[in-house]
Amino acid sequence: MNFVTLEDIAMSYDKVAQARSLKVGTKQTVKAIEANKAKEVIVAADASPLIVQKTIDLAEQNAVPITYVDSMRKLGEACGIDVKAAAVAIIYE
Repeated sequence: MNFVTLEDIAMSYDKVAQARSLKVGTKQTVKAIEANKAKEVIVAADASPLIVQKTIDLAEQNAVPITYVDSMRKLGEACGIDVKAAAVAIIYE
């Protein structure tokens, strides 16, 4: 099991905030993975497994790196939206 530090989590939020192109939400993230456009997937650890499991499975099947962060609320904020986000894909340019 890999342990993630608070610094790693903060860097993940920064990576999302600075990304040029994102797909926000599980449906859009799944579409990006299926289209081979996802460079990395960020998943909120507090999201319901029922919501994010398909995204996680698909990312693993397609060898897309997955990073976990602690909060849907903070992930949404990092994306510049006023609602929570369970998953985000950073898109290839």
